[in-house]
Amino acid sequence: MAGKVIDAAALARAQQRQVRADDAPWLHGEVARRMAERLPVIRQQPEVVIDWWAHAGGSQAVLAQAYPKARRLRVEPVGVPSQQPGGLAPWWSARRWRREAPPLDEAALPAAAGQLLWANMMLHAVADPEALLQRWRRALAVDGFLMFSTLGPDTLGGLRALYRDAGWGTAHAPFTDMHDWGDMLVAAGFADPVMDQERLTLTWATPEALLGELRTFGSNADPARFAGLRTPRWRAHLLAALGERAAADGRIALEFELVYGHAFNPPPRARLAGETRVPLDDLRAMARSGRRPGA
Repeated sequence: MAGKVIDAAALARAQQRQVRADDAPWLHGEVARRMAERLPVIRQQPEVVIDWWAHAGGSQAVLAQAYPKARRLRVEPVGVPSQQPGGLAPWWSARRWRREAPPLDEAALPAAAGQLLWANMMLHAVADPEALLQRWRRALAVDGFLMFSTLGPDTLGGLRALYRDAGWGTAHAPFTDMHDWGDMLVAAGFADPVMDQERLTLTWATPEALLGELRTFGSNADPARFAGLRTPRWRAHLLAALGERAAADGRIALEFELVYGHAFNPPPRARLAGETRVPLDDLRAMARSGRRPGA
């Protein structure tokens, strides 16, 4: 699957907003809790957990509960500092007083840094997912495992229909199907990928509350979106159209497709030829796992 087309500048602006917010979006915390319910299928107890895009993922509590003895490495997007110079968050931020250790820039993470890489609700906000999966595999130790969640293509179908009917262009960048994620995991060298999904319906009392919460999830990073600035009149039309979608109880509903995946980082494989040379470290890893070159 080719990399999806996303406006990188729009993504960066949304990432800055999320990283600098005091708390992760409510939905991200709920998905983290649901993803943690899948951890019992993994018997390995990691010594180091890599929490990718940690602040927006909202997973600190569930990871601490699942692995109280593990060290957690917080990783944030390249070029999106979560703190001001000097290591402090803005003075108005509650995080200033939490004394959190500075996170790692994702480009600075060493190879084989941990046994679990956890990525909650962030893959849909990546311009080049294939390259990111390769980076994740390098960051994991041999036999380490990856767990992630993201949004699937059935997310916000009602909002897309509203934009389409009104002739407003695209409402958001496209989301990737879970089967395509499975194919990308295999192409990146991961083993035994398992994908599943569930649907969650959220409701809001007012159109304003709906738009306010959607903004915490990200922004429209589709290059095909409306190119100019929207006007107050357009916003009034949008609010009215959302209000017309309210159910009998007055609440407005939108559906989200949650995609979950996990996979393992297998030992390296050597390609067999007339003469095969295997690095000693790779040979030792194969021996520990019971595999032979080319297996």
